[in-house]
Amino acid sequence: MEKTSIDALPLYKNFSEKKETICIFGTGDFGRSLGLKMLQCGYSVVFGSRNPRMSSLLPSGAEVVSYSEAAQKSDIIILTIHREHYDFLTELTEILCEKILVDVSNNLKINQYPESNAEYLAQLVPRAHIVKAFNTISAWSLQSGALDASRQVFVCGNDSKAKQRVVDIVHTLGLTPLDQGSLMAANEIENYPLQLFPMWKFPFYLSAALCVFFFFYCVIREVIYPYVYEKKDTTFRMAISIPNRVFPVTALILLALVYLPGVIAAILQLYRGTKFRRFPNWLDHWMLCRKQLGLIALGFAFLHVLYTLVIPIRYYVRWRLQNMTINQAIAKKENPFDTSYAWLSDSYVALGILGFFLFVLLGITSLPSVSNMVNWREFRFVQSKLGYLTLILCTAHTLIYGERRFLSLGILRWCLPSPYVLALIIPCTVLVIKFLLILPCVDKTLTRIRQGWERNAKFSKSPLNGKTDI
Repeated sequence: MEKTSIDALPLYKNFSEKKETICIFGTGDFGRSLGLKMLQCGYSVVFGSRNPRMSSLLPSGAEVVSYSEAAQKSDIIILTIHREHYDFLTELTEILCEKILVDVSNNLKINQYPESNAEYLAQLVPRAHIVKAFNTISAWSLQSGALDASRQVFVCGNDSKAKQRVVDIVHTLGLTPLDQGSLMAANEIENYPLQLFPMWKFPFYLSAALCVFFFFYCVIREVIYPYVYEKKDTTFRMAISIPNRVFPVTALILLALVYLPGVIAAILQLYRGTKFRRFPNWLDHWMLCRKQLGLIALGFAFLHVLYTLVIPIRYYVRWRLQNMTINQAIAKKENPFDTSYAWLSDSYVALGILGFFLFVLLGITSLPSVSNMVNWREFRFVQSKLGYLTLILCTAHTLIYGERRFLSLGILRWCLPSPYVLALIIPCTVLVIKFLLILPCVDKTLTRIRQGWERNAKFSKSPLNGKTDI
């Protein structure tokens, strides 16, 4: 039998103990990549194929035979075929009896079938031990070396011994197994690779909605209004000026929305007098999305910094400065130095720099590679204490930028205030409520509640041990 081979170099030097034989049904990309990885880790691999003589590009040292022959050579069989081709397994029922079948298949859509592929396989071969695994690993990651993002392997199955043997294989391959329990978890495991940024959808949609709203809001105030009343064409502002208003406004609001659910949760606990009651589903989901909201807010803050750095080289800015200089020279006038304005200007810039620095620090500590190196108290200090300090600095940065103009009626256009006024509503609300929550009289009660104290006795009983559902 002629076939093209790929050399499999062992990853380990010591092979005094020969490992077991693993059978792989299917010679596609994933099956070949998994077989190569197993050969490198010292396993003996035999492939099962419907057309053994047509199989090519198999790893050197691997054997390829028919399905029935391959199944007889190992008690662990990894199925790297699609669910639509499972029907042939019914012909191998006797051979597969008491063997471990590892299902690695995925579907094209979430919840495409009434039951998971692994449960369907268990119905086809009832006397085999079905284990779900490897469906979250790609052929590319097996070939190039598993990265941090693709190192985890979810494993589930009803037979603990069969599941443990699969877990041992996962460990040997240099991957990280995560036991998800019984085969009932297979549906969730199969849906996982099909989810596209599940925790990012709400933050993305919210940030997009804020950007669109404030962009058109600024267009009305700074483009349409001057054209209607002064016949000025200021459409060029939509390239730099308006985005440089939208980005910081969106960043500040998103940063405030990171800490708003924690404030709402504290209020709910104070109102209920207990921590042993679930938060509403919308609040639970909101709190789980806080990291994503913060990272998107940091992205908008970066854009604001970049757009601000290009201001001096803009044609419009250079034109205004030249005209101002020429007019002052012709009129033989000069603007006197205003110390108070200099203080405001420098304070505005300083607060922005410090706020952005802490913003970046928050983003860095949220990375798994960094957060895994600190304990919970350190992580909480950075994300909570320094997080609120970041919100204070960024809010003060915005307040000083507006200075007295926030209270001026002359800044209204069609009764629409500056976007920075709208941007301050949520941050200021969060900071005021947080200030009230840290007052000793309130903080003491909240701390007791979070330590398990309950104000109302009717919430202290449950069917189990006197506690309500958590």
